Amino acid sequence: MSGHTTLITGASQGLGRALAIELAAHGGTLLLHGRNDARLQTVAEEARAAGPDVTVRTYLADLSDLDQVHALADRIRDAEPHLDGLINNAAVTAGSDPRRREVSRQGYELRLAVNLFAPYALTLGLLPLLSSSAPARVINVASSVQGAVDFRDVMMEHNYDGLRAYGRSKLALIMATFDLAVELQGTGVTVNAVHPADLMDTESVRAFGIPPRTTPEDGAQPVARLLLDPEIALTSGRYFDRFTDARAHAQAYDPAARRRLMELTRAASGSGQRG
Repeated sequence: MSGHTTLITGASQGLGRALAIELAAHGGTLLLHGRNDARLQTVAEEARAAGPDVTVRTYLADLSDLDQVHALADRIRDAEPHLDGLINNAAVTAGSDPRRREVSRQGYELRLAVNLFAPYALTLGLLPLLSSSAPARVINVASSVQGAVDFRDVMMEHNYDGLRAYGRSKLALIMATFDLAVELQGTGVTVNAVHPADLMDTESVRAFGIPPRTTPEDGAQPVARLLLDPEIALTSGRYFDRFTDARAHAQAYDPAARRRLMELTRAASGSGQRG
């Protein structure tokens, strides 16, 4: 990876931090995104210590604001000569009070905004850089917690539940992964989704009150494999349960549902304004 540049979103804690330290040992350049500068700088120093040959640069942005997502893509395109890997890791989980519905800066249900609209918009914004750097890989960090999107109430304005919202947003990300992989055929850019590990010991899992089962370092391994393994260099449009090419929720394979979701996602991610 001596000439390899990878962007990790949500790198200031949890899985993102573990990925930064894991990939730092391989050298190259790491672009670390976060929304808390103090935490982000701490992880950047940890990554530099873990990999003496690594170059680390940091980028601040709040991905709950699509205007900041677009601005982040612009800054990276302007500053970076190439981009070989994009790991869309940043996410909002169920929260400490799953009964409390939250919205993004543009008024979208928060989990759908951060877990779907933001990574989709960032990927599209960085696509010129990824394509010019091809072969390049996009990895969307998904989850085994998946629930069908209800198009009668996409923003979950009724009977809200944070865990259900999280599961829907992660399935939606997998559905977007499948469609984007089709769109990018022939460009040299692959797109895959992965469930990294069950109930990692992260701040969000502890806040929800669930005993952790695994560590962020456990979760970093399958994500790093999707980024680095030469044997899957051409694999695209797949969902992995850790290291296994697996089947996602049935709705991910429903063409009509995917079409409706992508129409909504393109409208939201492109304009940054609620439709």
